[in-house]
Amino acid sequence: MRIIALMNQKGGVGKTTTTVNLGAALAERGRRVCMVDLDPQAHLTINYGVEPSPDIASLYNVLVDEMGFLQAVHQVSDRIALVPSSIDLAAAEIELVAVLGREMVLKKRIEAAAHDFDYILLDCPPSLGLLTINALAVAHEVIIPMQAHFLALQGVAKLLETVQLVNKRMNPRLKVSGIVLTMFDSQTKLSMEVVNELRSFIDAAKGKPLPWAEARIFKSKIRRNIKLAESPSFGQTILKYDPSSNGAADYRALAGEIIEMEQAAVAAPAPTVTPTPVLTVNPAIDPSKLAAAQVTPPPTPAPTKVVAKRASAVNA
Repeated sequence: MRIIALMNQKGGVGKTTTTVNLGAALAERGRRVCMVDLDPQAHLTINYGVEPSPDIASLYNVLVDEMGFLQAVHQVSDRIALVPSSIDLAAAEIELVAVLGREMVLKKRIEAAAHDFDYILLDCPPSLGLLTINALAVAHEVIIPMQAHFLALQGVAKLLETVQLVNKRMNPRLKVSGIVLTMFDSQTKLSMEVVNELRSFIDAAKGKPLPWAEARIFKSKIRRNIKLAESPSFGQTILKYDPSSNGAADYRALAGEIIEMEQAAVAAPAPTVTPTPVLTVNPAIDPSKLAAAQVTPPPTPAPTKVVAKRASAVNA
């Protein structure tokens, strides 16, 4: 199982669109996917045709009311499940302020649940607050959707600083898998300059003890596509709304790359363990002829005799 947080503190970069359609593309490839909506705006929830309401079990109940994780899971299709959000989630940070270990609440709920999901995708809010920290505390990896713009590039440094902090203090398993470029236009000079800048930054981290040392810029770039903007209004993923569109092709390609990473990790050779050397005696050697056997041992000193003195009786 892989738990992936899709995060970027900058809004409008395609986090929710990527979570929705990546999850659908993974399910199309036979994976069981659960998507968790951590954004109080509930755009992921709405995109799957679920109306945010206090009457349905949501992530708020999991975090604040100690509801079991599986109790808040809504089955959307055969291989897609959703933990919805609601506007109440905006108050969760205040309500959890007195809770000990509030950064680990989601981690405890997910680890306590007996589920069979292959992927859990966490759609983070556009901030670096408590909800995002909860996502990073339980995630195995981070994928960063971003536009190829200068300001978006500046925000990545702060985001990586947060990931590194969580990696050191709460979740040593956490790493950055890669960056997905969204709303990409290969015709513009700026886009290519941002890509080159990102590539240089990632290459400089290779071999260093940093969570993004093995990150990549995904080859699958999400091109600008009006169909991606239209599909949420119909409560559908791009794979259902227009399966032949560029958006559908791009997210299928991205899902393929992510599955290849999973297969590469399984196929990676196990680390070589050097066996402990065992000392053996050559059977052809006569132990009596060894130099150590020819040394005459020092004489053993004779035991000291203790003579008992008899006391003579003196008669008065």
